[in-house]
Amino acid sequence: MKNFGSLLLAAVLGSALTFAVVRYFDPAGSNIKIEHVAGVPARPAAFTLNERGEAVPLDFVGTADKVMNAVVHIKSTQERAAISRGDENNPFRDFFFTPPTERGPSVGTGSGVIINEGGYIVTNNHVVQGADIVEVTLHDNRSFKAEVVGVDTDTDIALLKVSEKGLPYLSFVNSDNTRVGEWVLAVGNPFNLNSTVTAGIISAKGRSINIIRSNNQAGKEGGQPLNTAIESFIQTDAAINPGNSGGALVDLNGGLIGINTAIASQTGSYVGYGFAVPSNIVSKVVEDLLAYGTVQRGWLGVTVQSVNSELAKEKDLNIVEGAYVATFADKSAAKEAGIEEGDVVVRIDNAEIKSSTALIEYIGRKRPGDKVSMTVNRKGKTVVIPVVLKNREGKLGTVKREEADAIASLGMELSDAEAGVLKKLDLKNGVKVKLNEGGKVARYTDMQDGFIITRVDDQPVKSAKEVNELLRKKKPGELTTFSGVYENYPREYIYAIRM
Repeated sequence: MKNFGSLLLAAVLGSALTFAVVRYFDPAGSNIKIEHVAGVPARPAAFTLNERGEAVPLDFVGTADKVMNAVVHIKSTQERAAISRGDENNPFRDFFFTPPTERGPSVGTGSGVIINEGGYIVTNNHVVQGADIVEVTLHDNRSFKAEVVGVDTDTDIALLKVSEKGLPYLSFVNSDNTRVGEWVLAVGNPFNLNSTVTAGIISAKGRSINIIRSNNQAGKEGGQPLNTAIESFIQTDAAINPGNSGGALVDLNGGLIGINTAIASQTGSYVGYGFAVPSNIVSKVVEDLLAYGTVQRGWLGVTVQSVNSELAKEKDLNIVEGAYVATFADKSAAKEAGIEEGDVVVRIDNAEIKSSTALIEYIGRKRPGDKVSMTVNRKGKTVVIPVVLKNREGKLGTVKREEADAIASLGMELSDAEAGVLKKLDLKNGVKVKLNEGGKVARYTDMQDGFIITRVDDQPVKSAKEVNELLRKKKPGELTTFSGVYENYPREYIYAIRM
């Protein structure tokens, strides 16, 4: 029988004697043998597992050689002048390296990962958001203009393409198989420096830090919260700094396990916490963008909370882990299937659900029409309920690319105006606007945040849902007008934009 062992040498200062502890493992059990050996020069050895699960020595050099050629530098240029409205509140500002400027083009830099020899590159949405020109520089210093194939603001992932073929690339590996304590490398272009590699371990999994949700500034539609951001980050202590956005987080076999996205820092630089979008989320986004042109995301239509001892006491629950079902949205797939308020989701299919983050991540990998088996704890009893997921419109079908692209390109997040504001303005209905940086409306009109839409073209609108439905019927290039008022400027304003 072949024994696998690991060797730990402890050198005692001032002594010529070194104690070596050798531990042998076999299926029948383990034996520990302590030997006394003469003091000899020694170097510590550390091991990892290769693709076949075999123990091999750590090899940062070999991994770096595999990975660096597939990580690129990205330069994004906005040709319009002036600092963007609200940029000072952008949670990604410190992570996306943007030299300060008040006049002339706005230029920012980040990183990307080649995932296909045909020139497809994954990066973060915030790296290319609002860019008029995207330029990619390879490890060998060749540069190419890049096309933005598609983006997903809910995961902060973007897919680019360059015309070059035969490029080195990284392959996705199953991020579910990663473990806390596992060695990883982070590769990117921090501070505009090309090809920087740092090493660390996976510190935690399933982290939610609200950075994507804060950036999206999700509103409400039809009175229901639209917190659609999917945050289930891999946390690492590998040094990640501004400019690393979109770079690779890899295991020591060179497998892509995540896309570096954020840091938690009060200074804007690395302080020990970096976060990456897991590869299983990224690969699903990429597959959808390639197949449909937009991300097809299954939707339960629930608001959930992570169960802890405090919530368990408050709600009189007999478990302290899981995702507590608090409320339902309109046309909720979960409610129609038989899920009830107060249920605690503990498993979906074969995946344990220990938090709301775990539930959101798992469902975020599914598409409308997919069927999942949900196991819930209902007042101490286990209930298994099959659920067919819908899209956000409460339908089973996929969303057409042209519809999604047209609305997304406007960069308007809509919510029903508050009752107090409507009363103040003597309005029965209105739809409040929050502008996204880089959208057509922010770039090509003078519309400001807080604008309250009362009519689209000449048709009165009653809700955010109604506005979205009207916009979906528009054809590319069709002129659209938004009429409305501001809370403190009640005269009517009209803005026109082409879809």
